[in-house]
Amino acid sequence: MLRITSNHDVPTEILTLEGKLVEPWAAELRQECSDLLQRGRHVRLDLAAVLFVDSAGYDALRELMRRGVTIGACSSFVAELLKLDKTS
Repeated sequence: MLRITSNHDVPTEILTLEGKLVEPWAAELRQECSDLLQRGRHVRLDLAAVLFVDSAGYDALRELMRRGVTIGACSSFVAELLKLDKTS
């Protein structure tokens, strides 16, 4: 299960994800981000509470990053999976 909450009060839309980013939720995340990007919003994902990412979740995150979505806080697991600099 994945919980997605958003903060609409800042210039950048921050989506906080909690739980497991697996296939059914990866499509939902893609759609949510696509809707925001189409409205001209900047999107940042807070992945600090993501416990697990399967291949569909990984693909969704990589695709979203290519589209300009940024990754905020994340666990060491997610940072290593995405090969992110853990200091950013």
